[in-house]
Amino acid sequence: METLTDIQNQPDSRNLAIDRVGVKQLRYPVQIRDKENAVQSTVATFSMAVDLPKEYKGTHMSRFVEVLNSHGPVLDVHSISNLPKELLERLQAKRAHVELRFPFFLNKPAPVTEKAGMMDYEVIFDIDSSKEETEFTVTVLVPVTTLCPCSKAISEYGAHNQRGVVTFAVKFAGEPIWLEDLIRLVETCASAELYSVLKRPDEKYVTEQAYDNPVFVEDLVRNVAAASEAQEGIAWYRVEAENFESIHNHNAYAVIEKAL
Repeated sequence: METLTDIQNQPDSRNLAIDRVGVKQLRYPVQIRDKENAVQSTVATFSMAVDLPKEYKGTHMSRFVEVLNSHGPVLDVHSISNLPKELLERLQAKRAHVELRFPFFLNKPAPVTEKAGMMDYEVIFDIDSSKEETEFTVTVLVPVTTLCPCSKAISEYGAHNQRGVVTFAVKFAGEPIWLEDLIRLVETCASAELYSVLKRPDEKYVTEQAYDNPVFVEDLVRNVAAASEAQEGIAWYRVEAENFESIHNHNAYAVIEKAL
């Protein structure tokens, strides 16, 4: 076989290390642990990177895909956790980073009629590894309904409400918490939940529930933060809420981050 020149391994004279270099927007089938059905099959979008010492011109991009493909057509959470360690070995790096984003589906019945509908939530696994330690962060993006307490207080009838998104990131102190439980923690902190199927009795219920439970964006992040601190197994959290305002030409935003 002909010997081909390996440009990536050649020295570089600029004396500048690179913090992260790798591949992005790589889609791959994965299996995620599901509280109800044991596993759920979905498709994740991967980003994988390593650091590059100043001495080397480039990294070997194909090796990222080779490491991922070596696990076969599906991945589970445990093999996902091992991916950065494998990248460290294959690419002779000091730090490796893997991020995967995927839709996670829940069969969610309507609150009154119990008509079933599938709700999807975006989930992010972020894994950062050195040879000594691995840091695993789980993020769920949960859509919610909020109703403005000020609007309710000053209006003779009605109050403006809006849909918002809570981005809830956690690091675990021990065993991971089910994705379903993280999503549920957030949903119970809003004015009302979102559903994919609502008949008229359900719509009446949700509308009145939101009216009876008004929250500012500040209330929302504080509610989620308080619930996080009451939840066993969370070592760190970051809760960010953004309301897509219905009567303003801007969004409302708040964030709390804390190590426990």
